[in-house]
Amino acid sequence: MSPLEALLIRRIRLEGPMRLADYMAECLLHPEHGYYTTQVPFGAAGDFTTAPEISQMFGELLGLCLAQHWLDSGAPARFTLAELGPGRGTLMADVLRATARVPGFHAAAEVTLIEASPALRATQRAALGTHPVTWRDHAGDLPQQPLFLLANEFFDALPIRQFTRDAAGWRETMVTENAGGANSADGTQGAGRLQLALSAPAPLALLEHRLADTAPGDVVEYCPAAGPIMAEISSRITRHGGAALIVDYGGWQSRGDTFQALRNHAFTDPLAEPGQADLTAHVDFAALAQAATCPVAYRTQGEVLTALGIAARSSALAARLTGPALDTHLAATRRLTDPAEMGTLFKALALHAPGTLPPPGFA
Repeated sequence: MSPLEALLIRRIRLEGPMRLADYMAECLLHPEHGYYTTQVPFGAAGDFTTAPEISQMFGELLGLCLAQHWLDSGAPARFTLAELGPGRGTLMADVLRATARVPGFHAAAEVTLIEASPALRATQRAALGTHPVTWRDHAGDLPQQPLFLLANEFFDALPIRQFTRDAAGWRETMVTENAGGANSADGTQGAGRLQLALSAPAPLALLEHRLADTAPGDVVEYCPAAGPIMAEISSRITRHGGAALIVDYGGWQSRGDTFQALRNHAFTDPLAEPGQADLTAHVDFAALAQAATCPVAYRTQGEVLTALGIAARSSALAARLTGPALDTHLAATRRLTDPAEMGTLFKALALHAPGTLPPPGFA
């Protein structure tokens, strides 16, 4: 039994079954044993590969999208260029390289990364070289000024609560100790030391609005942290101008069980080895849009990248390549845009100031 698993079981024995959100938070963020504290999750050597690691084109196009919207917004003299959950700094490095020739953009930009991990901050510092950077722990720490923000595969890692519709209300998914085996009649699931179980049914004001579009047995997921973060971002854009580009896997309005774990680029049991795998869930973009206080636009990742000119950029890069390097590049282009790969599964939400047009690619 790992130290984190022992801590979780001890907590369950003392306090009773724990919400899925609490389990995810402990597994991902525990200061000693959490996944982001102990693991290197990104890239081929990690557990998953994000779009910026697949191809530089992703960051280049999104960076130029923000730069064009900055120009269309009157090129404010000072603004925050921010990223939520910047990983190894690859996305921001590509953004800064692509926008270096946009007159005045770098001089006006105050680069701010929302990152709490000291280890990842050091990695990001190395990726961004000598470019001035400020780190903050939370979105609420962002300055009150025009904001141009990126968030790629950030919201999917925020802990979720999960509910199953019942004739008498909603039953919440809980994590508890496995005392009797898998798939028992009371709704428990799991064969290890931990298992999932459903709470007793009860009315839930939080999901009152979902009664109209769900039926008994349907599963709905809710991310408690997403709304406050969206409120912080959108309030700055509403007051001061700017835009935010949020890219993640998910859909419009949560339905179904999407709680999952990734380890070594493969799905694994999310309860088997707490703290050793990445835990995520699909993002409910309808809930993100509802929490925003400014206008939003919504498209698939493939649609946005195509509208921003990925075909032309891919051709320009391909002209310099041959052999295996060319094959890898063309495969990366397909992976980012093809509906059978990331093109449709991943969605993009753009926030923009009232009275302004959506950023390029979102018309």
